[in-house]
Amino acid sequence: MSKYESIEKFLIHFIQDEVRKAGLSKVVLGISGGVDSAVVAILAQKAFGSSSFLGLFLPSSTSSPNSLKDAQSLCEKFNIKTEKAPIGNLVDTYFKDKEATKLRIGNFSARMRMATLYDISARENALVLGTSNKSEILLGYGTIFGDIACAINPIGELYKTEIFEFAAYLGVPESILSKAPSADLWEGQSDEDEMGFTYAQIDKVLIAHSENKLSPTELVANGFDKGLVEMIMQRIEANRFKGKLPTIANLATVK
Repeated sequence: MSKYESIEKFLIHFIQDEVRKAGLSKVVLGISGGVDSAVVAILAQKAFGSSSFLGLFLPSSTSSPNSLKDAQSLCEKFNIKTEKAPIGNLVDTYFKDKEATKLRIGNFSARMRMATLYDISARENALVLGTSNKSEILLGYGTIFGDIACAINPIGELYKTEIFEFAAYLGVPESILSKAPSADLWEGQSDEDEMGFTYAQIDKVLIAHSENKLSPTELVANGFDKGLVEMIMQRIEANRFKGKLPTIANLATVK
């Protein structure tokens, strides 16, 4: 059995088991047209089928039209039941007559997507599946209470480069596999352009640091680009809070 065949079987069982433990029988997922949500969508479809899995298209007014097209192609290929719930009006109404950066609008859009997704999950009595991979989680590359939010995350232990390999194994359409990774926060946005390095470069450092426990000094000594190492370490430290539950004041010592 191949690596990804084993992972596929394990993750299908994982999703089914976690949903059952929650006393539910359905899942919902926002399908963006990107590779991460494509992988989770296929796993969910195999785990639950069209009767118990609903894929949501949640475009904003700044989303790339190609993203929706790719998402639709994926769902047609795998016979995934879908619903479209645009969030553009929610975002546009809030930012009307306001000065705002692309990042603010993009993060707000991600949170409106998740708010909509959770409302539909309540309607469907279903759990929300997550789509953040390990590279994004370690880097904090995601919107807190936005795309990071979920009840179950099947792919959080797979690095981005592994996600692409897994996606190819699962039969994700080439149009998704071949395009630049993007959170689709605004038109033309690219993860790798923002970070200044490719995921292939980033993952090698993340694996050496996270799995092999090499320090920043050791990473540079082993030939990794100093600028790349510094960018990764800065992101890890600055965004560490995103992976934690809110800090609650400990009153046990108060007299």
